[in-house]
Amino acid sequence: MSLPNALVPDSLLEVAGPRLLMRDAAAVDRVRLQSKPSLPSRIAVIGNYLPRHCGIATFTTDLCGAIAAEYGTARLLALPVNDTENGYDYPSRVRFSLAQDDVKSYQEAADFLNFNNIDMVCLQHEYGIFGGPAGSHILHLLRGLKMPVVTTLHTVLREPNPDQLMVMEEIANLSDRLIVMSQLSSQFLQEIFKVPGRKIDMVPHGVPDLPFLDPNFYKDRFGVEGKAVLLTFGLLSPNKGIENVIQALPKILSKHTNVAYIVAGATHPHILRHEGDKYRESLQALAKEIGVESQVIFHNHFVSPEEMVEFIGAADIYITPYRYEAQVVSGTLAYALGAGKAIISTPYWHAIELLDDRRGALVPFQDPNAIAQKTIELLDTPAIRHGMRKRAYLFARDMVWKRVAQGYMERFARVRGDRMESPRVQFSARMTHKSLHQLPELSLNHLSRMTDDTGMLQHAIFTIPNRREGYTTDDNARALVLVVQLAQEQGHFERSNSDRRETADLSSANSAGLYLSFLEHAFNPERGRFKNFLRYDRRWNEAVGSEDSHGRALWALGTVLGRSQDQGLKGAAGRLFEFSLPAVLEFNSPRAWAYALLGIQEYLTAYPGDRDAQKVRSALSRRLLDMYASIRRPDWKWFEDVMAYGNARLPQSLLLVGAACSDDRMISDGLESLDWLSKAQHCEINPHFVPIGSQGFYHQNGEKARFDQQPLEAAGAVSACLQAYRVSGDSRWHKEAWSAFNWFLGDNDLQLPLYDSVTGGCRDGLHPERANENQGAESTLSFLMALLEMRSLPAQEQKEILS
Repeated sequence: MSLPNALVPDSLLEVAGPRLLMRDAAAVDRVRLQSKPSLPSRIAVIGNYLPRHCGIATFTTDLCGAIAAEYGTARLLALPVNDTENGYDYPSRVRFSLAQDDVKSYQEAADFLNFNNIDMVCLQHEYGIFGGPAGSHILHLLRGLKMPVVTTLHTVLREPNPDQLMVMEEIANLSDRLIVMSQLSSQFLQEIFKVPGRKIDMVPHGVPDLPFLDPNFYKDRFGVEGKAVLLTFGLLSPNKGIENVIQALPKILSKHTNVAYIVAGATHPHILRHEGDKYRESLQALAKEIGVESQVIFHNHFVSPEEMVEFIGAADIYITPYRYEAQVVSGTLAYALGAGKAIISTPYWHAIELLDDRRGALVPFQDPNAIAQKTIELLDTPAIRHGMRKRAYLFARDMVWKRVAQGYMERFARVRGDRMESPRVQFSARMTHKSLHQLPELSLNHLSRMTDDTGMLQHAIFTIPNRREGYTTDDNARALVLVVQLAQEQGHFERSNSDRRETADLSSANSAGLYLSFLEHAFNPERGRFKNFLRYDRRWNEAVGSEDSHGRALWALGTVLGRSQDQGLKGAAGRLFEFSLPAVLEFNSPRAWAYALLGIQEYLTAYPGDRDAQKVRSALSRRLLDMYASIRRPDWKWFEDVMAYGNARLPQSLLLVGAACSDDRMISDGLESLDWLSKAQHCEINPHFVPIGSQGFYHQNGEKARFDQQPLEAAGAVSACLQAYRVSGDSRWHKEAWSAFNWFLGDNDLQLPLYDSVTGGCRDGLHPERANENQGAESTLSFLMALLEMRSLPAQEQKEILS
């Protein structure tokens, strides 16, 4: 028998990806090494689950068990579908169950997966297990997900009806990859459902890793010692064709009187619910009618995985006499192949593939005589039977669950890698409204939530402070910059009657003293340096913090001295600024120089005659210029041989100091480097802002990391571009600032807003597949500082530039 004729030329079809274990061992090692950093940490598998009685439940349970055994249980949970009101007594791995016919249940499941920070969803798809026309309810779940989806297709139809066609096409569109278990499934997907072959992977149906045993080992368990055992197992339904084997028994028994035929398995629950056990009863009546009742043994219960091993182990010949060809997957056939059984099957689609190369024997549909002849042949010639067994067993070594679990994880890793290189916008994000080119109202609610009587806590768990992680000088310095700038803005608008735009409740702005007090407490006078990490129990982690944190502290202190009207604050800040300024001359970090320059220039704007501050400004800015000159190349116009984090602050500091000192070279280099950075931080296809990713950064002559994308970079870009606009008057820079700010509002790779208008906070960045839903201090302050910067331009000027 042959596979159905292709509907399009073979040259236009792609073969589904090869099985993992068909590669050489070295290639496998390379795949593991490359994939390991990208493995998802939390996987949800959607599909029926034991103890529900169905093939999908067995498959899903086995797949989850195999992944857990190979990669650990912490990363895995299951979401089955209930077809009864009371559901089932599931194991602990099942965290959420869906009601088959309740659309709301599918939407709730999507929310559950989203707020549990699931990295990857693996859907086990079969039309009949989901509610709605052709199982369309599952689309409500998939549309609401924020993470990648890999879908395993257990049925792919050659002649789908309109509902089935629509459902499959949308599942394919909403899934990152599709896994099939036969090449014919891949062919149908490409020909009928127009799925690109590059999106389809071939991973075989998993099987237990069983030893190659003599069938006599298990026969005493079933009272068939000394007999030649024929076996069919699985859930019974009229399409199984078992009557054809029973009808073949008289001819078989005429040659081999010691044959027993075991039919193991309960009637399919849906058949039992609607038709009762009529099919089994008809088989029993048939066996009695033709005189083979004593040779046919029915085991009328659901076969557990443990029992299945014993049943298959006892079989000399396994028979799948299905009545129709349209079956692209048979788990029972795969299990028999994996156990190294001699197999006789009708030529349904999966059997044609699995039993190729003499791994089994095919007989015509509904032909008892052919079944009898092939059975007699195999029983008469043990050499042929054992050769068939060996070929089947060796072939199925690629199908054991351990290997299949590795194949699935390889596909999951590939999806994450693909997302890193080519971000994919989820359906839910495409449907989310975005207010681009509009400045949201300023809300300090989350800033207040993250601040206690010590200072601003650095991390959040979703929207609540994570006290376990304590505080940092970095964040409290940023907070101080923000509230001082906000107080200055409020003072400006109170003095002006020309613009009545909203201002935030400044109860939090009055916490400038709190944030400044934190910096005072952080300063180590013996070392002339700031500590950085303060635990929640008010103990410092180190005597000296990072150079960058020291630079940010100087930025905050200079901002107080340059902008605040509070003389008490300025007095405290001035003392601390004087004591902490000298240390920066010993630093090696160009970002620390840049942050310090921002603060020094703020200070010198108010106190231009301070010669010590002038000297430090000159020394640090010259170092940046010299570094730029030494690294710069025609194709790499940057300060270092890597673009890392806080990048835009480097050209911003040159532009700020260059403008104050009327230094044309400084301005020129600042504009040139910022121009190069801006071009590097835009999508090659769409014009949106794409900051340098923190997972690898961007090394000269290397690949540019796309993720994770941090709010810190967008805020820096806004500030630097607005400074370039002030220096040059070129409206292009204001548009670049809007591009970076719109990143917060959803004009980004995933089309997801980072700013949360409900809380006033900002999400902690973009992963390849989703936003980080935690709203920590750095992210929230980055957004608020960028918003204040954007508000600094008069509204009329903004409208003119955007138009």
